Amino acid sequence: MQKVYRLWKPIELKDHWTECDTSILDDISSSWFERRKKLKEDSGEYADFLNRLKREHAIETGVIERLYDLNKGVTETFINDGFIKSFLSHGDTNISDDDLISHLNDHLDSVNFIFDIVKENRPLSISFIKELHQLMTRNQKYAEGRDQFGNKLKTELLKGQYKQTENNPTREDGTQILYCSPDHIASEMDNLILISNENAHIHPLILATWFHHAFTTIHPFQDGNGRMARLLTSLIFIKHGLFPFTVLRAEAKVKYIEALEKADNGNPQDLISYFGEVQKRNIQKALNLKDVNSASLEKTIEVLANKVEIRKHQKIQERLATLGKSRIEVFNFCREVLNELMESVHDKMNGNAEISIASSNEKTEHYFYKQIISYAKMHDYFFNKGLPKAWLMFKIGLEENKKYQLGISIHHYGYDDTTIAIGSFLEFKGNKMDDDDTIPLNIEPHVISISENIEAKKKNIRSYLEHTLAIALAQIASEL
Repeated sequence: MQKVYRLWKPIELKDHWTECDTSILDDISSSWFERRKKLKEDSGEYADFLNRLKREHAIETGVIERLYDLNKGVTETFINDGFIKSFLSHGDTNISDDDLISHLNDHLDSVNFIFDIVKENRPLSISFIKELHQLMTRNQKYAEGRDQFGNKLKTELLKGQYKQTENNPTREDGTQILYCSPDHIASEMDNLILISNENAHIHPLILATWFHHAFTTIHPFQDGNGRMARLLTSLIFIKHGLFPFTVLRAEAKVKYIEALEKADNGNPQDLISYFGEVQKRNIQKALNLKDVNSASLEKTIEVLANKVEIRKHQKIQERLATLGKSRIEVFNFCREVLNELMESVHDKMNGNAEISIASSNEKTEHYFYKQIISYAKMHDYFFNKGLPKAWLMFKIGLEENKKYQLGISIHHYGYDDTTIAIGSFLEFKGNKMDDDDTIPLNIEPHVISISENIEAKKKNIRSYLEHTLAIALAQIASEL
């Protein structure tokens, strides 16, 4: 007997959604909103960045739906330079070049349409959703399905119209997924819009993720529901000053599909966290955009002079003092956590290791420049050397010639002075003074905003430090 997975239930927004943790985005979002004001004044680099994000979305959304495939190398070229057919070589895609370019342009036009809707402040409506579906599928002629015997078949695609027959797919293990039946789609979509509008005040990460999940359980169209869900999710994010929602092909199965299935079973936190992770990734890229273009010497001097003058004002001085206090709070909390961890490690080592903590001061804050610069290059961000920084060192001596130190660097990330990176590097200390060796850990920096409420960010800072120490100790253990 065929197994059945009943996915669709009448749409509701329950507490297990609204009570989810959104700190993955909250830790950094205020820095982005501050930075966004400056980038809008000189939109050249920011506009290019947004165009790359739009093209990335247009490519990846079709890849994960198996509408087409595209070689990773030419994907990067298309993201950077646009959808130009002459860039394609034999074997880059599994469909005709003309069909590929048509699909990509349809997806790109759909993303641009979303931005236009936000700019015009047009409300979300059923007519808009159908219009978007028609645009997105403009050059898609057929929808793939299966007959009652399980054989693959193609049917003419209904564009901009709700499905008229069931579209319940069957998984590889034989389980059939039941989406909303055609009889209930109109009422459920009306309800989706109503609930979304009534809850426009809730956290955008929760609203966008819930909307995406609810839309996919309804599955209102014959084909293109995943693409539509990501576009409409993007609309909610963009309305709140954030970025298009793009699922990268490498993340599709493990992070995206598995998190969706957990949400199906009433556990949406992983899905919320993944959507927040995607937004945070784009925010971190945007924080590395310059707000000054060196188009002319005269204009650049003018901008520099204005910035120097602004920094003299009392409010700016008060702001800088507040940021200074926040930096110290982050540093002190990191030291507090590392001291707790030091005691824990020392107890479990039964006296078989010498463990100590060292920290920077005004005279030594410039130590480890080489390591920090190398770390920033590895993780592709701008390390702002002109702003204050600090470090902590977790030292572990196992034998006379087996000494390690885990460096925790607290420094500014990107071009915004409200953004801090907590990074890490591991060093082996040999018998000789020149015997130092940095061991790559490949741990992404933990990036936070220090413009508001450091207390709320401490939970994730602690998790990062614990995770970093665990990886460092595992690396040391593997070398013994």
